[in-house]
Amino acid sequence: MSLQVSGGEISSVASGSLGEELGVRPGDRLLSINGHRLRDVIDCHFYGAEEYLELRLRRGDEEMTIEARREYSQELGLNFVQPIFDAVRRCTNACEFCFIAQLPSGLRPSLYIRDDDYRLSFLTGSFITLTNILKADWERLAKQRLSPLYVSVHATDPPLRRRIFGREVPDIRQQLRRLGEMGIHIHAQVVLIPDLNDGEHLKRTVFELAELYPTVESVAIVPVGLTKYHRGRFRTHTPAEAQGLLAQFATWQQRYRQRWGVGFVYPADEWYLLAGEPVPLAGAYDGFPQLENGVGLVRELVDDWEDLRGSLEASRSAAFRGSRLTLVCGTLIAPLLRGIAGQLSALTGVGVEVIPVVNHFFGPAVTVSGLLMGRDVVSALRGRDLGDTLVLPRAMFDASGERTLDDWTPGRLSEQLGVPVWHAGNLRELVERVYS
Repeated sequence: MSLQVSGGEISSVASGSLGEELGVRPGDRLLSINGHRLRDVIDCHFYGAEEYLELRLRRGDEEMTIEARREYSQELGLNFVQPIFDAVRRCTNACEFCFIAQLPSGLRPSLYIRDDDYRLSFLTGSFITLTNILKADWERLAKQRLSPLYVSVHATDPPLRRRIFGREVPDIRQQLRRLGEMGIHIHAQVVLIPDLNDGEHLKRTVFELAELYPTVESVAIVPVGLTKYHRGRFRTHTPAEAQGLLAQFATWQQRYRQRWGVGFVYPADEWYLLAGEPVPLAGAYDGFPQLENGVGLVRELVDDWEDLRGSLEASRSAAFRGSRLTLVCGTLIAPLLRGIAGQLSALTGVGVEVIPVVNHFFGPAVTVSGLLMGRDVVSALRGRDLGDTLVLPRAMFDASGERTLDDWTPGRLSEQLGVPVWHAGNLRELVERVYS
């Protein structure tokens, strides 16, 4: 009898793996392992760890069963087109500050998907709210111990949390305790909104999350991002407010570092840039548990540059002296990047100009490089002398590196601006490409 499940389409099979040995091919669809239907790659890894395996596959219109004995530590070696085989769990909250809800029409359809799926949190580090966890989900979490998870808390006070999420929601403290009892660890975030969840509310949130340490391993404090399409009552923080908050965060970090040896509370990089304060040294980030959340990326950039600068000072290569590059970035990071670019020019002889681009599409309050639009780059740079090459931040583009949020490609940008266009994820990548 055919299984009435879609399973997961295999994109590739690792060389030397059990999957290759069994003749599994790209394009096959893995339906079940040992009779367990597969909802995602997590199920594949979980049930595929047994010693004896019965794989149910669909190849074209044919279904087949393959039996095998797996040696200890032997991997199935199957990669899938998508990590989730069934429907991605969508967000059902009504947060006024939700960035996706602030997007105008006309962008790629995928940008409007508001996922709130605990499986993606485990697999990719995306933040979830735990407001849509069902009984079956709790049972699966207990069985498979999906840890760590990344949770948007915003506030621990139940009435305030209901106000923030725009509906009735579970008590987050009880949910986090329950996850802790399962052995699941949490990295939490608070998106901080002036006059809503700051002040005494923030203090309560941090202190109550600290009571759950080490289940809650870290708490990132992130400033709210508002586009010009936001129609709510909220505002962003001022530089003076950012300075005051950093002082408060430092006090809390000192307390927790003395108690546990870690800072526990970690401000996003934007606070330091907004306040005009230097970012902490790497040791203050305790292994960078929330790097993908913008906590420590600037420190990583600075340290990478310091290491790279040492190499450049030792080599003193003059291979590209006289060439000129233009680096594009958002307005927030521009002062720091200009200082580094000046040092790079002095060491290499390559002329490097940093041009911050104002985000007119989302509004000037959106200052990060990763949300720059191709149309704003073209508008800001058309007619300017851009030197030999234009270098854009890698974060502007999708996973393939081919399209901005408004569907501009590097090739199209190059045609419009009359100069070769690269993108680079960091300064090391930039220098390596210049000297390749």
